[in-house]
Amino acid sequence: MYDLVIIGGGPTGINVAVEAKKAGLNYIVIEKGVLVNSIYHFPANMTFFSTSKNLEIANIPFISHTGKPTRREALEYYRRITESYELNIHYYEEVSQVDESNGDYKVNTSKGTYNTKNIVVTVGFYDTPRLLDIPGEDLPKVKHYYDEVHPYVGQKVLVIGAANSACDVALECWQKGAAEVTMAIRSNEIYPKVKYWIKPNIENRIKEGSITAYFETDVVDITPTHATLKSSNKEWTIENDFVLAMTGYQPDYHLLKRLMVPINESDDHKPYFNPETLKTSQRGIYVAGVINAGMLTSKLFIENTREHGERVVKSIVSEG
Repeated sequence: MYDLVIIGGGPTGINVAVEAKKAGLNYIVIEKGVLVNSIYHFPANMTFFSTSKNLEIANIPFISHTGKPTRREALEYYRRITESYELNIHYYEEVSQVDESNGDYKVNTSKGTYNTKNIVVTVGFYDTPRLLDIPGEDLPKVKHYYDEVHPYVGQKVLVIGAANSACDVALECWQKGAAEVTMAIRSNEIYPKVKYWIKPNIENRIKEGSITAYFETDVVDITPTHATLKSSNKEWTIENDFVLAMTGYQPDYHLLKRLMVPINESDDHKPYFNPETLKTSQRGIYVAGVINAGMLTSKLFIENTREHGERVVKSIVSEG
């Protein structure tokens, strides 16, 4: 019988595990992928916008070679924390079902079953892309994640979206030799909150014609060789080799549903929880980290959720 099962091995899950170990609780972390799975799937050459100090957890300094740490440095930092604390983490294990059992919970996974008094959900949103729900979205040419530019050299690329990721991808593909870069954008402009050093760059590339952008346009169909675009007054097809759908991400609502966590649909689909303890209305189940912002995925980050682990564990200890 565990005192708590932590679902998610990202920075918040690690933080909760550290606090649980300090408090002498019997815990286990269940991670469906690798350690800090979301960060691992960031673009290979990505640099964080935050400073290394803002990414620190467990009061352990994060030293990077420059002011803004890289993905590689972050992976090393969080790995060293798990090693230092000898955290109990199971990798490549996905939660399939949760049942109540004699007042406690039985967590069934792809590899086993765990009995626990409490469950802490610390999954992020990067693992669950916002799908287009159009024909052809499941084709191999359609990517919801971007790793590096090399596969797109000499290729005709369609980028869907107009926020930071879409603009970054379009610019890098253009700079590194994609044959054509086209953007399909639902609104009538580039997202106003795109990073200040990126926004004028992408707007100038569009203005000069280096990157073709179709505003107020949706992609409605994808085939192995083409994509169909639609605006208010016309529909047309363009040829392409890859479609990079940078349409954003969302919390894993299927998991929250399995855990019977109520969702506030009128408040950006945030889970209901006590803001002090992070406990949901479902007995013994807590939510922590970026998932607490619901669909407002740009509101919570590592730096403003670092105290979540301490608050959750304090609540669990106080309730015995």
